[in-house]
Amino acid sequence: MTTPLYDDIADWYEEYASETSSVYMDRVRSVLADLLGDGPGRCVDLCCGTGAHAAELRRLGWTPLGVDLSGGQLRHARARLPVARADATALPLATGAVPAVVCVLAHTDMPDYPAAITEAARVLATGGRLVHVGVHPCFVGAFADRSEPERIVIDGGYASRERTVRSWNATGVRARVGAWHLPLAGLLDAVAAAGLRLTRVVESGSGPVPDVLALEATKPY
Repeated sequence: MTTPLYDDIADWYEEYASETSSVYMDRVRSVLADLLGDGPGRCVDLCCGTGAHAAELRRLGWTPLGVDLSGGQLRHARARLPVARADATALPLATGAVPAVVCVLAHTDMPDYPAAITEAARVLATGGRLVHVGVHPCFVGAFADRSEPERIVIDGGYASRERTVRSWNATGVRARVGAWHLPLAGLLDAVAAAGLRLTRVVESGSGPVPDVLALEATKPY
């Protein structure tokens, strides 16, 4: 089971997600809405954290269910959506139970995100969709210096999958809880290995180099 690293910073992250990074989060939710589209039906918010995206899921017509391992994060999330404390690789849901699963800005918090994608595929109903919205695996990570918005410097650490707290931003999330990196090929291979069909890919950024990569994948009939 993954260690709930966010417990110690849950109150800080609540403020960060709702206030400090509100412009960024609004852009992330715009990408989420574009790929997920309208409900109805249950939508699992995988690694929901503080439930920052629950209102957007409801706005789209979905009935969200949050799953996270961090009790500290869920303390905030409970006010926003029904939640369950569980590991993303062992969801407390029956096979084929839900039409949609979303994972937003959480894949770098897991040492084995491919296993979480496989588990998401298991609980998806036939024809159901997984929407992943995450930091761009090519341009965001310990290997990427983003201190100059117009110029991203990539070093030789791109292939490393080890957890690290190294970051160009000494006060950000990753300097506090660290991150596991999953290269682009690993992310796409995980979707295919889970038996899902990639249907859309979106890149987003506030500058010339994207900082978000999102994808939609469906469970074939």
